[in-house]
Amino acid sequence: MSLTDALLGPLLGTPAKPLITQYDDELGSRVELSVATTANWAAKTANWLTEEFDVEPGDAVAVQLPAHWQTVGVLLGAWWCGARVVQDGTGAKIAFVGPDDPEPTGAAATAVVTLDPMGRGLSAPPGGDAFDYLSDARQAGDQFSPLFPVPGDTPALGTSTVDELLAEARERAGKLNLTSADRVLSTVDWEAGDGIIDGLLVPLAAGAHLVHVSNPDMAKLAARREAEKTTAELPA
Repeated sequence: MSLTDALLGPLLGTPAKPLITQYDDELGSRVELSVATTANWAAKTANWLTEEFDVEPGDAVAVQLPAHWQTVGVLLGAWWCGARVVQDGTGAKIAFVGPDDPEPTGAAATAVVTLDPMGRGLSAPPGGDAFDYLSDARQAGDQFSPLFPVPGDTPALGTSTVDELLAEARERAGKLNLTSADRVLSTVDWEAGDGIIDGLLVPLAAGAHLVHVSNPDMAKLAARREAEKTTAELPA
């Protein structure tokens, strides 16, 4: 079972439940994704990766993106088709980069992610042979059926396997006493490794609603807690 199946599977019985809310204090934006919308973006990404780039279990996919709701779709989509998420693009099947990141990435292909709060693609085609992730993946299918099984010993993040990541995320969620009833406030940066585990996988493993604040204005955090009625907070 893929990491995405393990994380999203238990939540699909409540598709309308809010799963990810992202604030960007620099842009003044707020975006909320339900379980169904999150699964939809992950499926589109997984279909796009398998159909256009032949990504198979164990293949490296570089994710060079900040904490963002679009990054959730990229990560869950990559894991759904069994990809190994890495930070260095060298030798990867594809690298996902932000709109201002320089090329080349060292990967066989590059996908530019706009990080636009409204989910708009690039206003002009990306340079070189790069792809516009949001515009291109949007055309892919809404449901994903893996072409190959994803064994638990498949590397999913660096050298950590699916089973290891899932066990680690559940253990850390347990230490924080997180449950599916929680609304979890976070400002954790999703750098490769512990940042992704603590900032994304831990609340997902608990089935909790993640309220993530990017570019946080610390003076506004109290207002975010009150507005979102958060019940827990991830240590920064």
